[in-house]
Amino acid sequence: MQQRALPTHIRYMASKSAADLAIEEITELYSTAQDEFEIAMEETEKMSVYAEGDREAAKEELEKVQTAYKKIVNGSDKQLAEEVSRRIGTRIRELENGVKRMEEIAMEHD
Repeated sequence: MQQRALPTHIRYMASKSAADLAIEEITELYSTAQDEFEIAMEETEKMSVYAEGDREAAKEELEKVQTAYKKIVNGSDKQLAEEVSRRIGTRIRELENGVKRMEEIAMEHD
């Protein structure tokens, strides 16, 4: 009987740890949130008519990141939680602080 080779993507997935997979998922969400934040901050600083909508979009994307992150960090696998927190927690906190600061700037402009 001839053995079939696993497709490349399956072999790749099998070699990744649970932390790697979680980080990958959160990083994708983070990238989108970071892009939205940068757009919103630029529009907020310019006081454009699009600023409010862009801030809302940035907050929505941040919430998606926070939800995915908290699901892992508050989960039952403490080793996974620690690894994910160590590897991506700082970036998420920086984005949270950036969004908070953006809201403060918006309030100052009103």
